[in-house]
Amino acid sequence: MTPYNQTGYDRYDLERDLTNFLDPIDIHRVMSAYDLAEEVHRNQKRNDDSPYFFHCARVCRILMKEILIQDPDILIAGLTHDVLEDSPSLTQEVLAYNFGEYAAYIVQILTKNLDEQKVDPESIERAHVELLAKSPSDCLIIKLAARLDNFRCLDFQLKRNPLIYVNRTNELYLPLADSSNNAFLQKLSEELKKERNKFLG
Repeated sequence: MTPYNQTGYDRYDLERDLTNFLDPIDIHRVMSAYDLAEEVHRNQKRNDDSPYFFHCARVCRILMKEILIQDPDILIAGLTHDVLEDSPSLTQEVLAYNFGEYAAYIVQILTKNLDEQKVDPESIERAHVELLAKSPSDCLIIKLAARLDNFRCLDFQLKRNPLIYVNRTNELYLPLADSSNNAFLQKLSEELKKERNKFLG
């Protein structure tokens, strides 16, 4: 059986699944986002030595198959949530031109300044959490879906100190979900807590 961190979301499978609820125009938008993210992350590896794009594809799969989200803007943002951080040439304007203003806006909200984060990671993360608290819930949905995927990869040495990652998720991000009446956020919170408890034993 393929280890979780070495799985993705096959292009054919995604397109087939999208036909169950999207029209051809929105299917094309989502598949274009898939192709863009795959290209941007093509030469990237994660700390667990898996292709970075697998993470983006799994976030989309979590949103679609587990949380049951059918909004194409959220799926597009899920696929492309890291492209502005990892591409020297992409801008929010380019994303907006290709995928629409709202999807591009979500990705911008989720984008951190990685250089500043290296200098003062705690301040940058807390500022990021404050921004998410003031932003549309769709931004937090994608953030927590990405964290859920990362939780499931902790057994593969994704994080240097997984306990810190788990505790910071518990301290900073889960309260945002737990204080919301958004059903998608509540579901993500439940799943994150299951993975947290598996990890902590």
